[in-house]
Amino acid sequence: LLGVMKRQYTNTSSSGTSFIEFLNQNQPDLLPQNQEFSNAIAEEISNLPHATTTVALRYKDGVVMAGDRRATAGLTIANRMMDKVMPADSHSGITIAGTAGIAMELVRLFQVQLEHYEKMAGEPLSFEGKANQLSFMIRNNLPMAMQGLMVVPLFAGYDLLKEQGRVFSYDATGGRYEEFDFTASGSGSVHARNWIKASFNTTLSAKAAIDIAIRSLFAAADEDAGTGGPDLVRKIFPTVATIDQDGINFLSDADIAKRATALLSGPEQGGTK
Repeated sequence: LLGVMKRQYTNTSSSGTSFIEFLNQNQPDLLPQNQEFSNAIAEEISNLPHATTTVALRYKDGVVMAGDRRATAGLTIANRMMDKVMPADSHSGITIAGTAGIAMELVRLFQVQLEHYEKMAGEPLSFEGKANQLSFMIRNNLPMAMQGLMVVPLFAGYDLLKEQGRVFSYDATGGRYEEFDFTASGSGSVHARNWIKASFNTTLSAKAAIDIAIRSLFAAADEDAGTGGPDLVRKIFPTVATIDQDGINFLSDADIAKRATALLSGPEQGGTK
């Protein structure tokens, strides 16, 4: 996508600030919704890698986003180390659940769309505009979702104008819903959401919110076979990011491992406050 943008950037006058419209005019075959799948592939959709549980919750200075690392293909573990939390831009992030390949392509297109808008307009897209743009992209994927190639992301970040963290969830039709405090997506989302609900309050510190996010994924893994739990042997732990007025920051593997080990040791060592 970036290569296309560099080669044909001088032909963007008619597409304005929309990179998606630019692609639609110049190379529509690169858009996910325009790609065709044979009947043979369609029959194997259930065996394509699927990403599972992700969460997003607000704390007093921003938001935390987290995701487990497992991707499944039917009853098989397709990947144990998938990153499901990615930056959208400097102050927002996106998590993926659903068909992994389509989700990754959608995220890359979303990232380029936000960068393209800022280059063409000379200013970043508003937070509301970013959420709406993602909704439009998910809606365009509906024909593929009806074939089983569904993508259900979460979008969250720090709104510099409102000076607060914001969290959005989506459905397969592109329906966009702003969550007051927290949400979860994927096969273990019910269990993760229930854990967060039992622990959440509006005055959480970043540390407490991170611990709740990690523990909610562990709770989901206890009940949902598609969600990967902590792997102490391979040292595989969730991906976690915080987003505040200073931007998006991903926790190091060592930090997450330390927090996860403390949480698994019991509330007296790793409880949230």
